[in-house]
Amino acid sequence: MPHLALLDGSNLAFRAYFATRHLGMKRPDGMPVGALHNYLQMVWSTLERLDPSHAAVAFDPEGGSKARTALLPQYKQNRLAMEDDLRRQWPHLIEANAALGLPLLCVDGFEADDVIATLTRQARARGWRVSIVSGDKDLMQLVGEGVRQIDPAGGKEYDAEGVRARWGVPPAQIRALLALAGDSSDNIPGVEGIGPKTAAALLAEYGTLEGVLAAADGLKQKKRRERLLAQADRARTAWRLVGLDDAVPLPRTLDELARRPPDRAALGALLDRFQLRRLAHRFGVGGAATVARSDQADGARSDRLVADRAALDALCAALEQAELIAVDCETDSLACRSADLVGLSFAVQAGEGWYLPLGHRDAEGALLPGQLDRGEALARLAPLLEDGGRAKCGHNLKFDRQVLRRAGIELAGVRYDSLLLAYLLDPGGQPPKLDYVAERYLGHRCIPFEEVVGKGRNQRSFDRVAIDRALPYAAEDAEVAWRLCRRLRDELVEQGRLARHDAIELPLSGVLAEMEWHGVALDVALLARLSDRFGARIARLEREIRQTAGSEINIHSPRQLGVLLFERLGLPGGKRTKSGQWSTTQEVLEQLAPLHEVVRLILEVRSISKLKSTYCDALPRQIDRESGRLHTSYNQAVTSTGRLSSSEPNLQNIPIRTAEGREIRRAFVAPPGRLLISADYSQIELRLMAHLSGDAGLIDAFRAGADIHRATAAAIHGVADAAVDGGMRRAAKAINFGIIYGISAFGLARQLGITRKAAAAFIDAWFARYPRVRDYMEACKERARRDGFVETIKGHRIPLPGIHDRNAMRRQYAERLAINGPLQGSAADLIKMAMIRLHDALARRFPEARLLLQVHDELLIEAPEGQADGVARLAREVMESVEELSVPLVVDLGSGRDWLAAHAL
Repeated sequence: MPHLALLDGSNLAFRAYFATRHLGMKRPDGMPVGALHNYLQMVWSTLERLDPSHAAVAFDPEGGSKARTALLPQYKQNRLAMEDDLRRQWPHLIEANAALGLPLLCVDGFEADDVIATLTRQARARGWRVSIVSGDKDLMQLVGEGVRQIDPAGGKEYDAEGVRARWGVPPAQIRALLALAGDSSDNIPGVEGIGPKTAAALLAEYGTLEGVLAAADGLKQKKRRERLLAQADRARTAWRLVGLDDAVPLPRTLDELARRPPDRAALGALLDRFQLRRLAHRFGVGGAATVARSDQADGARSDRLVADRAALDALCAALEQAELIAVDCETDSLACRSADLVGLSFAVQAGEGWYLPLGHRDAEGALLPGQLDRGEALARLAPLLEDGGRAKCGHNLKFDRQVLRRAGIELAGVRYDSLLLAYLLDPGGQPPKLDYVAERYLGHRCIPFEEVVGKGRNQRSFDRVAIDRALPYAAEDAEVAWRLCRRLRDELVEQGRLARHDAIELPLSGVLAEMEWHGVALDVALLARLSDRFGARIARLEREIRQTAGSEINIHSPRQLGVLLFERLGLPGGKRTKSGQWSTTQEVLEQLAPLHEVVRLILEVRSISKLKSTYCDALPRQIDRESGRLHTSYNQAVTSTGRLSSSEPNLQNIPIRTAEGREIRRAFVAPPGRLLISADYSQIELRLMAHLSGDAGLIDAFRAGADIHRATAAAIHGVADAAVDGGMRRAAKAINFGIIYGISAFGLARQLGITRKAAAAFIDAWFARYPRVRDYMEACKERARRDGFVETIKGHRIPLPGIHDRNAMRRQYAERLAINGPLQGSAADLIKMAMIRLHDALARRFPEARLLLQVHDELLIEAPEGQADGVARLAREVMESVEELSVPLVVDLGSGRDWLAAHAL
């Protein structure tokens, strides 16, 4: 059966542009190339995946739809003019389709959606399958038997059931749903007060738009009834606007859309002209774009096995002569603190990788033949690996540093880490795993790990893999990392952003490796006592809940809980999920808590249960058997803002606002003869807001050492500082921190338990007191709209791909991040720099002291008891002087036998 792929070219082009806008991809002469790069990649991947027999791409004509504009002059008038960078690339996007062998259809007076609708009708009449590639919801009305829609953003496919799951109506009712709810992205007004969910409910009952309008007079809800009656003509106009014209006069027949191979000469010339070398390599096209470079493999890779002394001599000679050495460890586990070294791979040039097997074993655990003596081999390599004058590189060397340390080698001379380089090029993008980064930047597909070790029950650890099978995988890891480091380094140099890698991220990686290696001591007996205490508390609370509810109930069952709250107790505001059950999320329960005692009890059970399972019961099981300490793993290349996170276990989310949460911190202890020191930046994001906004009121308050929350309360209420009571200060604190995160009057009202009007008045008074903050916020949003990203004080880019999104919620989220991102990210800058400098200072002045943990704006240090005061003074000195701001940086200090005692509250 023929298969027709229809690509919504206009939709794909805009998505391609905004997805890469923040990366600032340009030729050396300044010509933007990001949209072209991403468009080619999306179209190529789509055609490769779908493999259709016929294909076409449809574009909107200049001037759009004449019929729709005549019907509603303001149709699509809300859209911003095409940005200059996209406008400059547009002719080349059109050219790209011809080079890809893709027929382009653009019919004057008709939108791409209408062209796609016409081709879909024609294809289905001949029994063809149709795949529509677009993120446009209007096209979902075409989905049905033999027709699916694919969203290029995530590759999600929609059949009729998928459309129903997404919108609550079948494809046949999408047009009516949009007529009732309107479409803000196209500036089509629907009926006021009716959104997609309400529209879906009305259509489920009355079937069609006319059915809904005919039944409007009998609806119980007064406002809904009045609006439907008054705005019926508006809905009918919207119906005509969102409908698709499937009778467009097309310049080509279906048969003329038969798939053609790419014009390789034209495609190669296009990629060469725009210097899109990665794509040229991936597409396998000729031209100067594929000429071998120092970071490209020229032909097949040569894998060299180091299985005897002669091969080891050759490897050492190659390493001694190399300008840059890529190193990678193969292990039997990803827990680097306890992983055994199975082999080492190296690369010193493109196209060649070396593998030294050291710990491959047979099924009985005996070492396989063909491996050098581990001690002898490592003794030969140690001087080279520990030589700080020999440049090293790799991918995620934080892991390899610790594996090598366990093997008795201190890796030195690290110059580049491709994980960090890739992260800096696209923070907030896909996790920069080696296989993804290699395919994206080199056009190289790595050997899948599961292809080597197996899947599911048949999966084995790497030490049980045959050497000949391990060789190409391990050698590839090092060779690809070597090429990536050079390629990504060059890209950051072109953008003028390599300094971030060299001065902050790479040194920090070494500090984090040290922190992970040392770990922190736990009082396991205390955690066991807390677990028993929390368990007894949970049991008592559950009995109270049953007594209050009047019957047996499993509060851990969302279904039973929903029935109790919204049916038996009749609490208001209940909403059902897509499965039909009542929603009992944390947010829902917090809104209901003031209305009934049972809700407060349920929230308390949930909170204590999480503490018990996540910390009291789980942490002891994660203690390393060799060190007897807990070793978390820091994630340096995850968050778009540059904030660190931790995992296995996650120590960033230990609650400190409740007494029970604070008790968990008592279990983090110092060994005998040592103390823990807590050094915590005070109100760092508010201080950064003062610095970045330049607001005189905030700056003066911080310079005077004032209690900023009390000063804010006094200013808002027009009273002296001494007249501010506890409630006024709490409200001011909520506003101060809420402003940073874009809190609304509704959110503040709920947080403080006041009316929305009062909350709005508080916010207005706050901005009247600190007017430059509002100016700063607007400037952040404007900068984000212009550049597609914002930056921290040390130049970390925070991408905002949703800043021009048609979806209001995604766009508003991006606007909030445009404001808060530089504050969060700049706070991350400061603490990262402080960690690097404090680590070095401790090594010089207090070598027995160690950085243990970083949690938000706090550093936890362990030191000999007699040195604790000196270490604390050093921490304050380093942290408060790490960067000169317009306001002082202040660090709160504390020390004690455990983390709770040390933490300055």
